[in-house]
Amino acid sequence: MSCSFSKNEKGSASDTTAKEDMNITKQEVSEESFNKELTYPGSKISFMVSTKGDSLIIQPSGLSVSNETLYHDITGYTIVNAEIGDLNVDSYPEVFIYLTSDGSGSYGKLIGYSVNNGKSVSQVYLPEISENNEVNKGYMGHDEMAIVENTFCQRFPVYKEGDSNANPTGGTRQIQYKLVDGESGRIL
Repeated sequence: MSCSFSKNEKGSASDTTAKEDMNITKQEVSEESFNKELTYPGSKISFMVSTKGDSLIIQPSGLSVSNETLYHDITGYTIVNAEIGDLNVDSYPEVFIYLTSDGSGSYGKLIGYSVNNGKSVSQVYLPEISENNEVNKGYMGHDEMAIVENTFCQRFPVYKEGDSNANPTGGTRQIQYKLVDGESGRIL
């Protein structure tokens, strides 16, 4: 299995990389805000993902127990995209929001939630690349992230010793994650 990525231009008014099997009803991107509504195909479950200042706001709907609004401080980050999919193949969606740090490194960050049997959501944990000695050698940010089929993919350039931030020479490393149940939540 391989992951296919498309570049999104910040400031575009529509999402041309959205998968055709997703029902995306609204997206607006500008320098100041991000607004995207994601509806999982064949269900009434949806998520409105937006920003207001340095706050990420995720408003679920269609859940039977809790549709509580979720807030995250995203100071120092910019939202690149948001996607919906069923990574653990339980017939309920996950929503993933991709962010990059401001500055030259553009380090990737994921904020994700998984639906619990159509009732509520719980946050998904993605370990930091820096915590994983198997894959962090040569890592200096510039992440790309995407849901591909039932897999979460993260890809980034590899820097060799002496490379400048603008000129990686070590190729590209791609990591594919599966969503699994952990001790206190779901983990990639």
